[in-house]
Amino acid sequence: MRPTPEKPGPGQESVWDYPRPPRVEAVDRRVTIDLGGERIVDTRDVVRVLETSHPPVYYVRISDLADSVVQPAEGASMCEFKGRARYFTLTAGGVTAERVAWNYPTPFPGYEALADRVAIYPAPMDACTVDGETVIPQPGGFYGGWITSDVAGPFKGAPGSMGW
Repeated sequence: MRPTPEKPGPGQESVWDYPRPPRVEAVDRRVTIDLGGERIVDTRDVVRVLETSHPPVYYVRISDLADSVVQPAEGASMCEFKGRARYFTLTAGGVTAERVAWNYPTPFPGYEALADRVAIYPAPMDACTVDGETVIPQPGGFYGGWITSDVAGPFKGAPGSMGW
């Protein structure tokens, strides 16, 4: 059962206006990610994936992370739209976060922009920011959306939202 979307305020967009299948778009926004007290990402070379009921998932170039930060992790998953995902463990400042990043090395048509990019779950990080605003992780442990003040929900991942 679809919930009632929140009315977007000034400068907000509703996640209920995002498309399905999802859309990939380049954005001119500064993204930073800190882990273990170290800044592991600081870039404006960002794309985001927008999908109905989900806050945006931000993707940065894998090359924006130092080689010493990124290690392949076990397992894979499949997205009906984007293709087969592989996972990564990130290590910085003496902290190791297991399976907290993923990418689509050979994405399905329409998602080619994701091939050399990685998305990172915000919850295990010290901080993730978009244009200086600290991100709130999407609810639940499965989804990797980044909630900022410019998106209105409700967001998939909260208890009772699996059927959305």
